[in-house]
Amino acid sequence: MRISLVITVIGADRPGLVESVAWVVAESGGNWLESRMARLGGQFAGIVRIELPAERETALRAALAGIQEKGVMVTMGGASVAEPEPAAPGRTVARLELVGQDRPGIVRQITGVLASHGVNVEELTTGTESAPMSGGLLFRAVLQVSLPAAVKLEAVRSDLEEIAADLMVDVDLRAAI
Repeated sequence: MRISLVITVIGADRPGLVESVAWVVAESGGNWLESRMARLGGQFAGIVRIELPAERETALRAALAGIQEKGVMVTMGGASVAEPEPAAPGRTVARLELVGQDRPGIVRQITGVLASHGVNVEELTTGTESAPMSGGLLFRAVLQVSLPAAVKLEAVRSDLEEIAADLMVDVDLRAAI
């Protein structure tokens, strides 16, 4: 039987960090299925979903412990699962983009509105950049979200637009194509 595992990796950014994890996965008979990884503030963080023979899980855990001795924090999420959890039926997938002057609390307030509607954040990418005219900082966020079947996209959009003026951000929420 093959199992699916989720591994998180955090360490000081350096060449070869991803290769060391990939090497351990491959040597353990694993297959790298999907991942999200990024350099943030001099650190490198990522999450990886792999699949491997169930009898190789103990060997993989031991090999990953060896990477930790080199200053990389590695964890494996919860219990092994035979299949990834399928998306809930009837949910609407949408994309939310926002941009505005950077200030504390934007992510908290936006995700608060989403959570109040039972909206699940599936992906979140954020960053800051220099504003072209003013030279201040702009905050940008792109989210992929899924709405429960009973929740209307227009209702979520309306609530987001209500707080957008206070946050000084522009929001664009639309069904994913």
